[in-house]
Amino acid sequence: MENIVVKEIEVKDYVTKSNLPSSDFVINPYIGCPHGCKYCYARFMKRFTGHQEEWGSFLDIKRCSKKININKIKEKSIFLSSVTDCYNPYEEKYELTRDILKQLVDVDCELSISTKSKLILRDIDLLKQMKNLKVSISINTLDEKFKCDMDQASSIKERIETLKILHENGIYTILFMSPIFPYITDFKQIIEATKDYVNEYWFENLNLRSGYKEYILNYIKENYSEFYNSYIGIYNKKEKNYWISLSREIENYCKENRIKYTNYFYHEEIRKNSK
Repeated sequence: MENIVVKEIEVKDYVTKSNLPSSDFVINPYIGCPHGCKYCYARFMKRFTGHQEEWGSFLDIKRCSKKININKIKEKSIFLSSVTDCYNPYEEKYELTRDILKQLVDVDCELSISTKSKLILRDIDLLKQMKNLKVSISINTLDEKFKCDMDQASSIKERIETLKILHENGIYTILFMSPIFPYITDFKQIIEATKDYVNEYWFENLNLRSGYKEYILNYIKENYSEFYNSYIGIYNKKEKNYWISLSREIENYCKENRIKYTNYFYHEEIRKNSK
């Protein structure tokens, strides 16, 4: 956590309307994220926040004096968090997420939490009290070196152990296999290593936008040169065959093995082309 620019800001409300199709509201206790994922779509936030620092090197601590409006979120779905990791390392000190959970613990709502951090286990006392909770842990490789090249979050071993402990405590667990790197992410290997602790799998493909596309393509060229031409085909020439084929393979594998899953690839486009 060195060289992170940290500041505290005051916000009017933690709860904001969601643009995600699967949730009514989102809660992001922080702006920025020290995990610094090289592929993070949330980098676009800098356009609105005015930060000049590199993504992963700044964090705004959101302070909110107003309590969450319980009536507003009753019987609604809430996602924690969409453009940060609510269990980034600074949560250990500031406990914003824990304070939010304390306000939500008795609320009749659907709560989904997504993280890459083992720190979520600190709050297992609150999580066990939630009536309608799902926790997703992001894993897209079993290779610790590749993980470390891509993010500064908990190790893969720690994430799998986190899934295990959550599952053993009766919490609904999701492994969010995201983003899937073509020819690098082995979805079957990951499922085999985690299936005893996971209720459901979500799959999402790697999208490369202008902000980090060049970095990822250069990384592939230097570290996985055998796949570089394929990446150029997928991301520069917009070839879809790889994703269509992988989508079918995932769906067939999950159906054959009675694995609950959701495919978050290019939904309509792949479905149309598959037909």
